[in-house]
Amino acid sequence: MSGQKDGFQRWQVGDVRVTSIIEMETTVSCIPENGLIPSAMPEGLRRHPWLYPHFVNQADELLFAIQALIVEAPGKTLVVDTCIGNDKNRAALGTMLATSFLQDIERAGFARDRIDAVVCTHLHFDHIGWNTMLVEGQWVPTFPQARYLFGRLEYDHWTAHGDEHDRVHFADSVLPVVEAGLVDLVEMDHCICDEIRLVPTPGHTPGHVSVMIESLGQRAVITGDMAHHPCQMAEPDWYTPFDSDPEAAASTRRTTFKQWAREEMLVIGTHFAAPTVGRIRHEGQAFRLDPPVG
Repeated sequence: MSGQKDGFQRWQVGDVRVTSIIEMETTVSCIPENGLIPSAMPEGLRRHPWLYPHFVNQADELLFAIQALIVEAPGKTLVVDTCIGNDKNRAALGTMLATSFLQDIERAGFARDRIDAVVCTHLHFDHIGWNTMLVEGQWVPTFPQARYLFGRLEYDHWTAHGDEHDRVHFADSVLPVVEAGLVDLVEMDHCICDEIRLVPTPGHTPGHVSVMIESLGQRAVITGDMAHHPCQMAEPDWYTPFDSDPEAAASTRRTTFKQWAREEMLVIGTHFAAPTVGRIRHEGQAFRLDPPVG
């Protein structure tokens, strides 16, 4: 089901292959003012030894990845979430980045003009950044032959209710692909192809979706931000201030994790540090993530 080649994590799900392209790896100190998961304090994390060492280090810091996931299905190649992007003014996680992300995509074997679709699980800045790239002072679509799939509810929400920061993100990472005529507004249960469909996982944002993969009797799901970190499996009520509706997000986590545990789903965490994937198991009144062996 999984393996690593040329430094890239790849997972096979029936006839579908998923490849991780890392933009950034980082740690978050477990202090209330870290702003990401305020309840993730050392005493709480240590109640769950399975989090160590893959997802929390010995300094009790949360391990995170900013990554895009390239999904190859028969006849269709898509990018799920497009990270932060270079040359963009961002207040959090990184501003005016100059990463090798595009070169890494090429090195992994994917030409930008061979991408058929870009899927954004939601429209926060760290999931839309490489929708565009800076060329001669203009923001242009990074994947010029792709259809960009944005959730209709998600798009309508942020265009109506976004603050000044959201407007900046939209101006450089969303509107240029809209103006290029490359955007399809889709419903939360949209079917992309026989093997890939969207599933609603609202709460973090009103129109948040995850990406379901089903092929040859095997199943996997790409989480998006319905869970930022595996500690939210152990503690589903641990919220992030970036959740639009924290109660709805916690309810989604509990309901969805229970379903995914029952269905033996391979879970691919959009922000999970390597090994990134695992299967959800029941642990007391909550859950844990068991990474693959070997």
